[in-house]
Amino acid sequence: MPADAAAPPLRRLALTRGNVCLLFVALALVLIPFADLEIANANPWAVLTKFAAGFLAPDFGAVSDLGRAVLLTLAFAVAGVALGGGAGFALALASRSRAARGLATVLRSIHELFWALLLMQPFGPSALTGVLAIALPYAGIFAKVYGEMLEEADRRPADVLPKDTGAVSAFLYARLPLALAPMKIYGLYRVECGIRSSAVIGFVGLPTLGFELDGFFRQGQYDAVAAILITYYLLIGTIRWWMRAKLLPLYLAGALAVLLSLGTVSLDWTNVARVFTVDIVPAPLRDAELLAPATWAAFAAWLKIVLVDQAAPGLFATFVVTQLTLVVMGLAALSGFALLVRNVVGRLGAQAGHVVLVVLRSTPEYMLAYLALQVLGPSMLPAVIALGLHNGAIIAHLLGREGERLSRNLRPDAPRGLDLYGYELVPRLFGPFLAYAFYRWEIVMRESAIVGILGVATLGFFIDSAIAEIRLDRALVLIAVTVAATAAIDLVSRRIRARLALGAFGGVEAQRFPAR
Repeated sequence: MPADAAAPPLRRLALTRGNVCLLFVALALVLIPFADLEIANANPWAVLTKFAAGFLAPDFGAVSDLGRAVLLTLAFAVAGVALGGGAGFALALASRSRAARGLATVLRSIHELFWALLLMQPFGPSALTGVLAIALPYAGIFAKVYGEMLEEADRRPADVLPKDTGAVSAFLYARLPLALAPMKIYGLYRVECGIRSSAVIGFVGLPTLGFELDGFFRQGQYDAVAAILITYYLLIGTIRWWMRAKLLPLYLAGALAVLLSLGTVSLDWTNVARVFTVDIVPAPLRDAELLAPATWAAFAAWLKIVLVDQAAPGLFATFVVTQLTLVVMGLAALSGFALLVRNVVGRLGAQAGHVVLVVLRSTPEYMLAYLALQVLGPSMLPAVIALGLHNGAIIAHLLGREGERLSRNLRPDAPRGLDLYGYELVPRLFGPFLAYAFYRWEIVMRESAIVGILGVATLGFFIDSAIAEIRLDRALVLIAVTVAATAAIDLVSRRIRARLALGAFGGVEAQRFPAR
């Protein structure tokens, strides 16, 4: 009787999860007619052939500044993550404050490339620009994850403390120690993310691996491109051996030394002041009579141009790319996690699958979209493929680890191959799959906006154009639209996860990082 009574709620919960998936697939199908999915490159196979030939014979000697680019990539990453981690922890302590939560949301909603483009205006291509471009969004990410880790920590030790124990003492001795281990693991993982972000900011002029990659790709030197990518993969692939918490102070000191070697930038403080006091002020309001009706009529006309002619089409295109990416991501994740389960694909298949997923999830989404754009040409198609494969590989890696663990604990006569995948693993891992997918929805939204810098007509395209024209007032309005859209997606995602009992962000995030 109890089993029968428990069955209907479980069926209703599974049906709800299934309906949500069907809704997202249906929405993507409805949006396909509005998506530019053409292959704009007349001969994509020629580019692929040249690219493959470059990987067969990489030319490391052609990249004369490769060592310096690697050091600067690491330096920006370590310094940016350290600064962002400290600021994020401070924001996490104030997570009950609506202002602190709002600040964290704004910081993480703006991609590091947008931050780099904005900071270039007052500070130029300096070490300060690179470090802050990583630290600012990472502070918002750290604040959210650390805040939820502290909230999810066991409260029982704090409950047994004497009543006269101060709040600071209770936090330091009863709350923080329980969250410290996962926070440390997450911090180490963020260094790996920081290396990816550091490589990407090179595409806007900072001297990291992305800068070298962009330069050689434009010249058609695919052997040098291959050398840079191989170096990057080796850097990411070996991080588990050289990244240790005890060595972080040494790495930070080395990072500061490398960044100082760039030399000090002679800042034009007049220009800096102009950026923050004039350029970001809407053009109709500069030196205008604020009480005059004509001033606000001009401002309304200016705002209409920004919102109607740029923000609206850019936001719609961003939403289209996001929703199509979610479907590709889901398909890649559900099919890809089997590549890590030996009882499904065999030992050799699992080893090959591990390599494929490592490459896809380790390559920054912007870099992957850049590579796909060279092959397929400027359209939404390379962005959707690149973002879907990158995010799908991340989820597939997480599900694959759990799937491998589950397959080891099954009975000796349990099925193998596709039967194991379809009848045992997919039903058991469907809940975690949805949790990962919905938590990455916000991230995909940010990434869909940023690929606009590559020429896709998302919000990033209009933001990049405004910054290039030194119209920072327009750029800030468009970035505010991006922040609002990302925050809305985050809100909807959290409510769906709560409705489907999929777990909180911090719990999901903490599962991503194996202890080292």
